[in-house]
Amino acid sequence: MSLLIGNGQVVSIRYKLTDDNGTVVDSTEGNEPLVYLHGSDSIIPGLENALEGKAVGDTLEVTVAPNEAYGELIPELVQSVDRSVFPGIKDIEVGMTFEADNDDGSVEHVVIKEVEGNKIVVDANHPLAGLSLTFEVEVVDVRKATKEEIAHGHAH
Repeated sequence: MSLLIGNGQVVSIRYKLTDDNGTVVDSTEGNEPLVYLHGSDSIIPGLENALEGKAVGDTLEVTVAPNEAYGELIPELVQSVDRSVFPGIKDIEVGMTFEADNDDGSVEHVVIKEVEGNKIVVDANHPLAGLSLTFEVEVVDVRKATKEEIAHGHAH
């Protein structure tokens, strides 16, 4: 009898991820399966919850709401800044990504949303925030995690 997915299991899945418009956002096609430690917050909660109790060979399609994925869009994370905050960068274009240092020493990723003269609109929301995401998943392998994997909080 095969193991069922639960906390402390190392799980391998193949998946295709699409957004609300059916556009493929990510996929394991042509690559190795995604391997993660179940219960370690390695994948979004909505997908992890849907995989609970599944076994090798199971397939599922699950749509995950923003609050169980990458969160809702937070309007305060979209800001207009002066071009001077990008010293030494001559050409700034929509879609470019940068790392920004926060006052607390942490780093956040921002995406350029608009460029109008000396005003640059940046967005620090996760690129998939605010979106419902649909996963088509196949469970490829399930095994017990080693003590080391559990101690480290991730699959090896």
